[in-house]
Amino acid sequence: MKRRFFLGLGGCVPALALVPVAARAADKPVYTGIFSNLAVGGYDAVAYFTEHKPVKGDDRFSLEHQGAKWLFASAANRDAFAADPKRYAPQYGGYCAWAVSEGSTASADPKLWKIVDGKLYLNYDAGVQQKWERDIPGHIRKADQNWPSVLGK
Repeated sequence: MKRRFFLGLGGCVPALALVPVAARAADKPVYTGIFSNLAVGGYDAVAYFTEHKPVKGDDRFSLEHQGAKWLFASAANRDAFAADPKRYAPQYGGYCAWAVSEGSTASADPKLWKIVDGKLYLNYDAGVQQKWERDIPGHIRKADQNWPSVLGK
C-alpha cells in the first residue's frame, strides 16, 4: 500500500537529485501530504466531532501542532483543539488507519472518516475504508501495535 514517488527534472538530473518525497512524508508523525504542511488536508479536526462531517478549516483559525499546521472553521474549534489535541486529532497522525493496521503508511482522505469510541480515524479511499470497516476493532488493535513504528518504513 505504501506509495513512493520520485521527483526529477527530466533525464539531465543526476540520480542524487531524485527526492523520495512520500518516504519523507511517512517519517513525519502527522500526515500532511507531499507538498503541504496542512494536517487533515486542511479540514477542521474538531468539526468531525461537533458537526459530524468534514468541514474545511480557515487559515484565520490555525495553529501549529506536532510540526504541522492545523486549520479550523472557528476560533472556538481551534481553542478546543489547543486545549486537548489528543481528543480531536486523528489517530495515527492522520495516516490511513487500515494501512497502519497492515504495517505501513498511506495518505488519507479527510472525507473518508469514522469516529470509533470517541477517536477519529481516516482512510485512504472508499475501497480501503470498506476493508477497514469489516473488522474495525481488529484493525484498531493491529494499528495500535504498529504505531508509531511504521513511520519511516
